[in-house]
Amino acid sequence: MKKLILFIVLAVGFNATAQGKPEGLFINSKAPDIKAKDQNGGDVVLKDLRKKGPVVVLFYRGHWCPYCNKELSRFQDSLQLLTDKGATLIAITPESTEGINQTIAKTGATFPIVFDEGMHISKKYGVSFVVDDKTAARYKNFGTDLLQINRQKTPTLPVPAVYVINRDGTITYRFFESDYKRRPSVQEIIQHLN
Repeated sequence: MKKLILFIVLAVGFNATAQGKPEGLFINSKAPDIKAKDQNGGDVVLKDLRKKGPVVVLFYRGHWCPYCNKELSRFQDSLQLLTDKGATLIAITPESTEGINQTIAKTGATFPIVFDEGMHISKKYGVSFVVDDKTAARYKNFGTDLLQINRQKTPTLPVPAVYVINRDGTITYRFFESDYKRRPSVQEIIQHLN
């Protein structure tokens, strides 16, 4: 009986921890491969992009997020600085094509943007979280229905995160911040490109 009680306590504790706040991947971790289509229908395969040099992987929430738009605009404005270092930038969002098109219109983004359907990529990178009912309702009242925009059954978003991944697939830099208002500078990213 004691073993059964201990097992239940451990299982409940593990489940509570597993469903806790996301932590993202850490420096020196191997980055999971990404295979997806960008806004132009082109293939985005992390393994292939790494052969050319470091890859900057940026997770953002959506076109409705002014902090995301500001960040993406800064990256677009500094895109040449990244490519001069041999880097490729890809952005990943839970928004479907319509939202991505609105992001492009607002930011002028020319780099690949990937629709993370079902949050599969975000889950692999440990950045996805379920939006609580109160917050989801507040977003919906302001015209952002996450279920509709993201084609989801449960409102889920990524923590704004940026990773630099080197040629062998190792994460050499991470910015992971649950405060969606805080974002890294492009200069900080450039300093971490090898």
